[in-house]
Amino acid sequence: MAVIINKWDVTEHLESEEAIFSYINAALEDGDPSLISAAVGDVARARGMTQIAKDTGLSRESLYRSLGVGGNPEFATLLKVFQALGIQLKAEPTHEVDQPDMVDCD
Repeated sequence: MAVIINKWDVTEHLESEEAIFSYINAALEDGDPSLISAAVGDVARARGMTQIAKDTGLSRESLYRSLGVGGNPEFATLLKVFQALGIQLKAEPTHEVDQPDMVDCD
């Protein structure tokens, strides 16, 4: 009896905003630049690379190359793609930050 194995494609599971944000956040938390790039590429493919290319002003081929396996996109490219995807990056401290004492100026 032959066993049929279908290739698993993450883009088929990135159907909701919640799934997309969770996927991107998990890649960002991991911190591996190649994983982040691949995750952004997966989301761009799920949303439609042609539309992302139009929204960013970058060529579709360039996006596939830079966001694909072995790609090394410039930070500016990632920022354009994040903007096209409606994703905002925010900086958060990785440790507890001391708050300065508030001074009353009365």
